[in-house]
Amino acid sequence: MEKPLVEVSDTEIRLDFVLNSKCRANIRLRSLSATTPIAFKVQTSSPHKFLVNPPTGFIPPLSIATFQIILKPQTHVPSSFPRSPSDRFLIKTAPFVANSSDSLNSWFSSLPHGSTQDFKLKVAFLGHFLLRHAVGSGDVDSVRNMIKRQRSILAELSPKNAESLLRVATELNDPENMVNLLLEAGLKIEARVEADNLSFYPVGSQLVWNDMQSETAFDRTDEISDLVERFGPLDLRDNAGRTPLHLAASKGDISCARALLESGTDKNCRSKDGRTAIYRAAANGDRRMVEMLIEMDADPTIADNRGRSAFDAARDKGYEEIVEILERGEAVLTAARRGDSKHLQSLLTKGATLNYNDQYGFSALHAAAIKGHKNTVETLIQFGVNLECRDNEGNVPLHLAVAGGSLETVEVLVENGANCNAENNHGATPILMAKAIGYDGITEFLVSRGASFSSSPLDDFSYFS
Repeated sequence: MEKPLVEVSDTEIRLDFVLNSKCRANIRLRSLSATTPIAFKVQTSSPHKFLVNPPTGFIPPLSIATFQIILKPQTHVPSSFPRSPSDRFLIKTAPFVANSSDSLNSWFSSLPHGSTQDFKLKVAFLGHFLLRHAVGSGDVDSVRNMIKRQRSILAELSPKNAESLLRVATELNDPENMVNLLLEAGLKIEARVEADNLSFYPVGSQLVWNDMQSETAFDRTDEISDLVERFGPLDLRDNAGRTPLHLAASKGDISCARALLESGTDKNCRSKDGRTAIYRAAANGDRRMVEMLIEMDADPTIADNRGRSAFDAARDKGYEEIVEILERGEAVLTAARRGDSKHLQSLLTKGATLNYNDQYGFSALHAAAIKGHKNTVETLIQFGVNLECRDNEGNVPLHLAVAGGSLETVEVLVENGANCNAENNHGATPILMAKAIGYDGITEFLVSRGASFSSSPLDDFSYFS
């Protein structure tokens, strides 16, 4: 491939269009030649619309030259935008021969066919004038393409103009897609749009989200309560079935997500594709959001419409830290502590681990045992939990079942093979604990199952009090 002579600053000419006004765009050419000046010539397919200043010129070695594209004042909006199908520019470049006395136009005309390096540029019409026109026309595709090409177009709007643009969108016959597009792309509005002016939930949901983004809403439940009163339940949905919690999780706004959860929003709500907030956080690799959602008891095992859970999303994308958080068992421990056997079974069925211990060394079985959740203990045993796992004090789950005073739970553990004579770090066995605390029924049962008082006699029972 022939070595390029110049580098062009843009792949297309982007003009900020305003009706009845000249519109300008600058294009830079950088010479890649270290020794020879480069000549350039710019031609347009639409000379009745465009001027080029200058149309020809030189670029010194390893230097930059700039020319300007000028759109003459137009009395009509472009028939197609942002990309114009009929307007194109051709930039011709060639090493300049200094002994030529001809004008550059004549010099280029005298060159043999194929001896120039050419660059073709198309034209895109952008700017706030056309954005508002496209929004008012309901042209979602044009708005999306304009935002893609000019990413700052929404951020540059004043609060007043931003609110005005949003109201233009809400007045469309079918405003959902347009409003959602603008707000998801970053349109910021400070003024509140009252709920009674909204005729459909998706817009309400997006506006609640926009309010949630404002600095007055972060970290404060009173503002969330105000939004509940103004907009109704915070499980409003957009056209994709997403709630404000989905959006907060996707954008990584932990304060917003926590405030929503504390206000009572559904932590496991699914959008139309079946995805939950924790699924989106896991797929984004957002460790802090995943940790917060797990803390708030979100379920990482809920599958989307393709049968994939947050575990799957994190594994497929190689987010090992997220996988570790999801699998380390905090959700399992929480479900066991609460005695939520159904949720616990769902977690374990879908891959959550049993091998997690909290800062005290408590496993899920320890947590269920001390709370006396017999059914939960049975569920854990069905999944192969280690009956002799120990906490930081050396207690096995049977110790804690005794401490919790649940004879039924003690019976389940012993009948499934728990060691009646296991000693903790203080030398205490379950039967000694039962005797010290005064649980006669548990003591009698353990004796009937072979527990021995003599296995580890203790003189001081203050540890159990």
